[in-house]
Amino acid sequence: MPGIEKLPIEETLEDSPQTRSLLGVFEEDAAAISNYSAQLYQAMQRIYDAQNELSAATHLTSKLLKEYDKQRFPLGGDDEVMSSTLQQFAKVIDELSSCHAVLSTQLADAMMFPITQFKERDLKEILTLKEVFQISSDDHDMAINRFSRLSKRRDNDKVRAEVVEDVYTSRKKQHQTMMHYFCSLNTLQYKKKIALLEPLLGYMQAQISFFKLGSENLTQQWEDFLGTIGTSVQNVRREMEEDVGQMQQTIQQMEQSCDPLYAPCDPDPAHSPVCRSLTRKQGYLYTRNKTGLVSSSWERQYFFTQGGNLLCQGRGQVAGGLLMDIDNASVMAVDCDDRRFCFQVTSFDGKKVATLQAESRKDCEEWIATINNISKRIYLSENAEELAARVNQSALEAVTPSPSFQQRHESMRPSSKGRAGRASSVSSVGSESSPALSALSLDALVDPETPIQFDIISPVSEENTGQSKTTHTGRRSNPFGESGDTASEDSEDSILHQLFIVRFLGCMEVRSAEAAEVVSETMRQILAARAIHNVFRMTESHLLVTCDCLKLIDPQTQVTRLRFPLSSVVQCSSHQDNRRLFGFVLQTPGGRGDGRAVCYIFESNNDGEKICDSVGLAKQIAFHSEMDRKAVEKKKEQDKAKEKQQEELSKQRQIEKDLEEQSRLIAASTRPANTPASDGQFLVLSNSQSEDSDAGEEGKKKGESEA
Repeated sequence: MPGIEKLPIEETLEDSPQTRSLLGVFEEDAAAISNYSAQLYQAMQRIYDAQNELSAATHLTSKLLKEYDKQRFPLGGDDEVMSSTLQQFAKVIDELSSCHAVLSTQLADAMMFPITQFKERDLKEILTLKEVFQISSDDHDMAINRFSRLSKRRDNDKVRAEVVEDVYTSRKKQHQTMMHYFCSLNTLQYKKKIALLEPLLGYMQAQISFFKLGSENLTQQWEDFLGTIGTSVQNVRREMEEDVGQMQQTIQQMEQSCDPLYAPCDPDPAHSPVCRSLTRKQGYLYTRNKTGLVSSSWERQYFFTQGGNLLCQGRGQVAGGLLMDIDNASVMAVDCDDRRFCFQVTSFDGKKVATLQAESRKDCEEWIATINNISKRIYLSENAEELAARVNQSALEAVTPSPSFQQRHESMRPSSKGRAGRASSVSSVGSESSPALSALSLDALVDPETPIQFDIISPVSEENTGQSKTTHTGRRSNPFGESGDTASEDSEDSILHQLFIVRFLGCMEVRSAEAAEVVSETMRQILAARAIHNVFRMTESHLLVTCDCLKLIDPQTQVTRLRFPLSSVVQCSSHQDNRRLFGFVLQTPGGRGDGRAVCYIFESNNDGEKICDSVGLAKQIAFHSEMDRKAVEKKKEQDKAKEKQQEELSKQRQIEKDLEEQSRLIAASTRPANTPASDGQFLVLSNSQSEDSDAGEEGKKKGESEA
């Protein structure tokens, strides 16, 4: 019948907010019908009561008129004309009383019975189904919340099986209750017409019968009209019966086909493979909301994509709200401490970050692939799904992770022919879908010819191993390419020792090592590349910050994977919004003008800004230690110069003392020469003494010249 609105029973399993909103409209309509029916019932009850009262009053009037003769009036009691007239009136009124009694019976059967049945049976059935549906919906939400809080560790399979069975039972109960509830609401749209028309039809037919008993007050036109209404009521009833049969058949088919969909996860992943060519997706996800500095809460909402936007909608809301613009956005799977199947969406400018949880791993991967396809603007193409499948296949074929950092550094120095070949291959992929790969264009801060390294091969010390092979020493070499003396010196001499748990996301060569935005730009490029190539694995390491270097240590074997000299770290910074992401730029030897700069990106369990502060503190301590060392060396040099000056002064004093002694001896030898000699022997002695004095003067002059 045209004009009949229906609830879609096929969408009861999805239970989307749009379906809930439409259900709310039908529930409001049912409430309005109930209110109006109650008022109409009261009005018709008053008509029925009035008719009964009129019939009783008419009968009482007829009785009183018949008893007029028995009355004893003081005056005019023997008026026979009056008595006969009243008897005639009594007879007519008695006939009218019989007609009113028949009318009351017809009103009770044709008017009051249908509306009473509609009010007491149909409307109460709707209210009962509404309460049962609300209870089953609440039980389903509780079961889903309990399932989502399951631990990632397989500690108790019995508890996990109970939770899955609870989700299956509650979802099946909600689905079946919702289908029957929808069926009743759809049936109500027919019944309300019947409930309004049937009582009126009965009322009019009773009135016609009443008037026909007295006289033909109603014309044939009214009878035809009422006959037409009666035919219409029969047609509506027939159509209602056919539609109820179809809805019951649909419910049976849905119950049989939707039984595997009640389980929260598919027991056979090969049965339903992941579709990576989607450009539109909708469904329920959990979103993490921060409630404090450290605490957070999870809220279940309905998410859907519309063009290049990601929207969310809660239950009870009429329309969805914009969460973020996912054009050129980045998405990646993350490992949350308290939830499974989580992924993170970051806007193109990095100002908005949303952490979401899917119901299963398949759903999580499909959401990541869908957002990734939308971020490349594939949805703007005519054949969006074919283009998405082709781009994803090209991206998977293009990913070739290098086996080690040594080979990555060798690949970073290709010949001109190799660079031309790589540029041509990149241009060919870009020409295939230029809007799809426009989000991957590198900025001027990052070298576009540099491959991205996503993994760390343990142990990664191939350069040190090569050096140990060329250097022949007497002591035994470390098989992992490390020096035991160096490690011991670092651990003993360093003042600062701080250990952090980090996960390596990737690294790539950058053009400018000192630019302020080089770390954030590298983060964007690496996260986008991981999302495009569906690289979810991350290597966990321990980052040791000392005053001499930064070390990446294998948590299992305690072997140093990488060692970065602290003097080569140019800058270290964290992400503006996601504080767990941080990175640092390493300047390779050769000077800041000639050497290469490589940016390493990590994810930490705690705040990445603390790690950057620790690196800055280590550089300050190293700087002050270097200044103190230079001051100590300068002081030692000054002390040595002072000691040498003291030695020179002591030598000069000794020479002066010797000269004074020689002068005294010369003076003593010249005194006997002035006295007269008594004999020749003394003259000879004086001559020898004069020669000695001459020799002393020459020695004095020689000593002065040496001094």
